[in-house]
Amino acid sequence: MLAEIGLTCLLLAFIAAVYAVIAALYGARKHNDRFVNSARNAALLTFPLLLVSALVLLIGLLNHQYQIAYVWQVSNPSTPDFYRFTALWGSQQGSLLFWCLVMSAFSAAAITLNWRSNHRLMPYVIAYTMVTLAFFIGLSLFLENPFARYWILPDNSVVSTVLIPAGGVAPSSLRLAETARGLNPLLRHFGMIIHPPMLYLGFTGFVIPFAFAMAALASGDLTTNWIKATRRWALIAWLFLSLGLLLGGRWAYDVLGWGGYWGWDPVENAAFIPWLIGTAFIHSVMIQEKRGMLKTWNMFLVIGTFSAVIFGTFATRSGLIESVHSFAQSQIGTPMFLFWAAVTLVSVGLIVWRWNRGELKDEHAFAGLLSRETLFVLNNVVFVALAAAIFWGSFGAPILSELVLNTDITLGAEYFNNVTPPLFLALYILMGIAPLSAWGATTARSLGRALVVPLALTAVSLVVIVLLGTTSPGALLGYGVVLLAGFVALYETYRGAAARRRKTGDNLFKAALALFGRNRRRYGGFIVHLGITVIGLGVIGSTLFQVETQQTLQIGESLNLEGYTMTYSGLEPGQIADDGRIMDIALVTVSRDGRELATLRPRHDIYPPTAANEDPMVMNIAGAYSTLENDFYVLFAGGEGSTATFKIYINPLINLVWWGGLILILGTVISVWPTETLPAHARERSATIHRAGAPA
Repeated sequence: MLAEIGLTCLLLAFIAAVYAVIAALYGARKHNDRFVNSARNAALLTFPLLLVSALVLLIGLLNHQYQIAYVWQVSNPSTPDFYRFTALWGSQQGSLLFWCLVMSAFSAAAITLNWRSNHRLMPYVIAYTMVTLAFFIGLSLFLENPFARYWILPDNSVVSTVLIPAGGVAPSSLRLAETARGLNPLLRHFGMIIHPPMLYLGFTGFVIPFAFAMAALASGDLTTNWIKATRRWALIAWLFLSLGLLLGGRWAYDVLGWGGYWGWDPVENAAFIPWLIGTAFIHSVMIQEKRGMLKTWNMFLVIGTFSAVIFGTFATRSGLIESVHSFAQSQIGTPMFLFWAAVTLVSVGLIVWRWNRGELKDEHAFAGLLSRETLFVLNNVVFVALAAAIFWGSFGAPILSELVLNTDITLGAEYFNNVTPPLFLALYILMGIAPLSAWGATTARSLGRALVVPLALTAVSLVVIVLLGTTSPGALLGYGVVLLAGFVALYETYRGAAARRRKTGDNLFKAALALFGRNRRRYGGFIVHLGITVIGLGVIGSTLFQVETQQTLQIGESLNLEGYTMTYSGLEPGQIADDGRIMDIALVTVSRDGRELATLRPRHDIYPPTAANEDPMVMNIAGAYSTLENDFYVLFAGGEGSTATFKIYINPLINLVWWGGLILILGTVISVWPTETLPAHARERSATIHRAGAPA
């Protein structure tokens, strides 16, 4: 009965989404509000229906309903309840259902909150969001149904189908429990548990700006209304996508056992590409709002972001690429590719149509090379170039070589490490210069004056870095460019707060708080830039100065590395965890300058054979002693008797990557948070103070 409820709700949600598309388009064409209102109600209905469907599957997971094939595939009797809950998105069918749920939630929220203020756009917004939702529900319903069940046929064979086959009898849960597969051990980590939902929220969140942009093209309302309606949606989607990338990096660092957090894996890049294009879009729409420029370019960016989302989803779910965290090959590859191609072509066609009609003309021309709009465009170009280079290395070259040359050509980390650093360097330079320029004409002299203090702070910082022992020209160049971007963000925030303090007499802290309250978008953006600066410092340190060694030690024997001493204390083999895995734990003591710092427990987690894996699965879980300076990161490579082999990494500044992520989150939340409404005279006073403190 449980599966029937979930299946029925899934089918009704599909019908509601399809009806919403038809009713919305008909209502828009006939200017009939009754049909548009009906379409809205149908679109809103998809969320509770999908919520019930997802809850039913979750109940099945928590209550050991192994007759449901998905429950059998991702759990077994030894799976803890926490992992049963997260198994909802642990494999193809469940993750598709969860994808549909979060997409319907975003769609319902956007339709509800923008219904009155953007009524002209709403029929097309409903149509675009519901077309996308209907497609994904269709995949879940017809190709990857999470409610398929096992049946015993009269000839004693077992099949998995959605509907009851002729003569089929449901096997008992107890019988199926004996062979249940259980969740992939690689997914049993907090980062990977939260990582997929964050990515799904980011991916589906970008559907909303795309839908509003296409609604603007379809309706002819090509003012900035669609941008104003979607600015916060784009930032929220960008925030979730950023979180997903960071959590994925943390999972790789903790679980994959190779001492790093980013390996240019195709699945990582499938999420990074829409992040890059989405970041360009978020910056670029500010030019259209301020200057009425880049209307066509912004449309292409929002389409590019959505297209990258759909292509990345296709690539990771169709079996097109092989990765440690991609889904297995399935039937959804061809439909997803056709959907991606159709949506992209229709969207580009709409842009070309409006452009030919002269409706996407810019209202101003570029005033000079150093104007803010010009620098923002250069910033956009670099972001898109990065996305293109990563796409080529991850998908373009491998796919083309397979199709044309009938051979498998894979571009590894060396390609990305050679191609991307100059582009990232250019991004940080522009991130440092662009905020100091003004809209319209900017002179080199005024920009130079604004750069004096940040450049001086950067120079002092580089002297300190050299005195601390870093002399590599490449590293100093990287540190200098990244630090300049961070100091610009800090200095501009200080200038704004100081100007407010002079006008109001408040202390500097209170003036800064008021500044953030009145112009969250600008100063929240500076906090985001500061977070990206901190991440950049962490990436440079952990990439250029990582030290590694491998050594075999006897019990009581020590090794020395970069001022640390590690002593092997012994092995605790055969420890059995609550979920049934067997742990071989090595005990090591880390000390420095004669002072004991920590006892680490690097280990092997051995998962017994299952129906899915005939051989035991072994995971190498690191032990790490973390400080702001570096991580002492230890892997247990194996041992016998009184000896054990260890692989040790010193990862300088790696924790700045995670701390920078937290700063980035804070800045994005500030930018998204609603700005308090001010009376007219207060707005004018705020604008005066802002102009006195920073370039407009």
